[in-house]
Amino acid sequence: MKAACIFFFRLIFITVFLFGGLISAADRNGPREVPNPRKKEIPRITLKNISPPFKNYEYYRDYKEYGFQFKARSFNIINAWWLAEASTLVYADKNFVKTQFWRVGLRDVKFFDHLSTQCYVASNDKFAIIAFRGSEIWKRKEKIDFSKIFADLKADVDIRLTDWPGGGKVHRGFKDALDEVWLDLAGYIRQLNDQGCKIWITGHSLGAALATLAADRYGNVQGVYTFGSPRVGDAAFKKNFTVKAYRIVNGNDIVTRVPPPGWYKHVGDIKFIDREGNIHDHIIEEEVLANQPRDELYGLQNPNLPQKHGSSGLIPDSFKDHVPLLYAIHLWNNVIGTPNY
Repeated sequence: MKAACIFFFRLIFITVFLFGGLISAADRNGPREVPNPRKKEIPRITLKNISPPFKNYEYYRDYKEYGFQFKARSFNIINAWWLAEASTLVYADKNFVKTQFWRVGLRDVKFFDHLSTQCYVASNDKFAIIAFRGSEIWKRKEKIDFSKIFADLKADVDIRLTDWPGGGKVHRGFKDALDEVWLDLAGYIRQLNDQGCKIWITGHSLGAALATLAADRYGNVQGVYTFGSPRVGDAAFKKNFTVKAYRIVNGNDIVTRVPPPGWYKHVGDIKFIDREGNIHDHIIEEEVLANQPRDELYGLQNPNLPQKHGSSGLIPDSFKDHVPLLYAIHLWNNVIGTPNY
């Protein structure tokens, strides 16, 4: 009975509140053929593995060949991939996260953890990546922490606009969540800046919103890449936002469509990933066919991929598009397909 109640609570939360890195899993049923053997398969999203972390994922494949371009000032596909992997990685536990960052040369890893806000700062003597975690409602095989559930819920749904020091108004829940860690985090970032580190900020979902606010509040950052970000502030906030930021959207990602567009505006240059994994500089509204199945698979046009089955039909496509792992895989496949990177 207890297990059934927990499962029911999870389904209700996903359906009603939309936010967070919740629809985040891949059902792996053996290898799938893809045109380029270096590319990663596009996983099927099911209820079977609905929660992070993604510990079986191969983070930072060939990172030595595709090193982080820490001096870049314009959009860089390799950096987009690195930061998408970081935004996905930080849903895992501290030891796993530190091991993965350490492996790619980011030997100094500091974790900032408060009730509704968690972020990692991974650095070396050249650059630092500040990665905010999305909503941590639960994790597979871990005890549910209801205090964190309700803290994340409050941060997500408190959509009242409140004054922002840099100008305009922002989402009150996001601002309050950032305030929890800001004093300690800002001091640490300044130390890294003083040591000559280029500062890069990223995050997925709620983490993307916090990354946006942190970048604007701190100011002296090299770049900001967000994934599946909700709208963060009003038109005045957008006007006063001066940090170079890239907002990456995968398909019909449901979280990118909230809060309401009338009061809220997105910030940052758009990079849109279509159904075939191609990246565009503008949103492409999908054409909905009358006879199109609700449970569309990514890459369905590829006859080498298996047909759909099982519980994936219970998850709307707009929720599947929010999975952080898909952002990382699509961007890796674009790195592989980009000549003269």
